[in-house]
Amino acid sequence: MTALDTVRPRPRVFWADARFLIGVVLVIASIAGVWFVVTSARQTVPVLAAAHTIVPGQPLSGDDVRVVDVALGQVGASYLEPTALEAGVVATRTIGSGELVPRSAIGDAAKASTTNVVVRSAVDVPASVRTGSVVEVWEAPLIEHGRYDTPRVLVADAAVVSVTRDEGMVTGTSVALELVVARADVAGILAAMSDDSALSVVPTTAAQ
Repeated sequence: MTALDTVRPRPRVFWADARFLIGVVLVIASIAGVWFVVTSARQTVPVLAAAHTIVPGQPLSGDDVRVVDVALGQVGASYLEPTALEAGVVATRTIGSGELVPRSAIGDAAKASTTNVVVRSAVDVPASVRTGSVVEVWEAPLIEHGRYDTPRVLVADAAVVSVTRDEGMVTGTSVALELVVARADVAGILAAMSDDSALSVVPTTAAQ
């Protein structure tokens, strides 16, 4: 063996080159994947958010919502886009101020199963009861003048539209509340009013 043979470089093995190429491909794929995730996360879409508290049964118009750009990803289709707001739709549940409007929270006004009634509470209501609060309506049937039967729940869940307090009356503070109730509860409420039952509105845990 000559000295030249001892310094001659060995031929490069093919599998080593293939492994190097595979490594390069994996690095490129990893970089591309990270870029795609970051790019997708930065993409925003315009959706509608409640400009104020919206109660069940309330018709939705442009004054009730505002357009916001948010990154929602795959759940974006679950929220109402500006072009999807149509006439004749109402809220089917309370939508808090600033909350994105879910498609599931609106429905056709013609098919709404709720209506509004005004109830005057025999007792004052806490300050925490406000627009969007969920309350119970209690009835104490009148037995005779000045005497009432044991109170019972007349409506288990009503949504508050507005609260009006009349101060300075001889009997104290009078509170009138506009409520959204199921149509099936209207007859009972009207009957209680006509029978001079004492109606009281109290907050549920959802009103806190």
